[in-house]
Amino acid sequence: MVLQKYENSLSNGNILYFASLYPLHMQLFKKRVALQQTLLNSSGTIGFVPTMGALHAGHTSLIQKATHENNLVVVSIFVNPTQFDQATDLQKYPQQLAQDLHIIEKINPQTLVFAPSIEEIYGDQVSSDNYFFDGLDQKMEGASRKGHFQGVATVVERLFRIVQPNTAYFGEKDFQQLLIIKKIVAQANLSIRVIGCPIVREEDGLAMSSRNQRLTSAQRAKASVLYKALCQAKEIFQNQNLHQANEYVSNLFELDPHMELDYFAICNEQTLTLAEDIKQQKIRAFIAVKLGDIRLIDNLAF
Repeated sequence: MVLQKYENSLSNGNILYFASLYPLHMQLFKKRVALQQTLLNSSGTIGFVPTMGALHAGHTSLIQKATHENNLVVVSIFVNPTQFDQATDLQKYPQQLAQDLHIIEKINPQTLVFAPSIEEIYGDQVSSDNYFFDGLDQKMEGASRKGHFQGVATVVERLFRIVQPNTAYFGEKDFQQLLIIKKIVAQANLSIRVIGCPIVREEDGLAMSSRNQRLTSAQRAKASVLYKALCQAKEIFQNQNLHQANEYVSNLFELDPHMELDYFAICNEQTLTLAEDIKQQKIRAFIAVKLGDIRLIDNLAF
């Protein structure tokens, strides 16, 4: 089914009502003022799902949960430039607004979609604000992607202040990010519940990610090894010890010349400090692997 071009939509100021496949009450907002005016005139609870678009089943599970638990749902689609540590990665990030709108419409046609420009979020100064996260942003993803979490925190706080939701929904695939967002809410004294939602996986275990679209068929066949490695490491940890679990994952990726292990870490789930070899504490394993020029991450509760 072919979507109608944006030029054929019906325009009303800063709100676009999509014709053809979209009922007239599906609204796409480009400007914060128009979105905020609509939210002011609404009643009940607001659920918010921030995304960078290229929606997949992981995103749709968040939108479905938000729809089930709130009177009104806002989904933002914004590829945030300040969280990319490499310009080429930003340029290659998939953008498919028409397809994303079609996906959202099928879930809940009354969803409000906020797809601002970079200028609408950042004005004329595209830079991150400064945050202190007690070291949460300095390890794993933070160590590998300098400034990444400062950029994430900046855009999430700005979106939170625009939408002012009661509840916001994030996937646990980005578990480190989830902890940092909870820190933002606490530090800024925002009255927002942040809900972490389970990872949605492909049939072979690969965590759903917008970046998966960039994998070649050969790379896609290899990518499932991340989840298999996590599952095997969990079994080794439970039946043997932490050191052997770490050694297993390290050896596994040393044997594959096409995959580069960035990190594998078994950590305390709340502080992200490296776990001790004690089965009773609440811990989670995290992994990041580079497959060609595509970086994949995953995690699993132990």
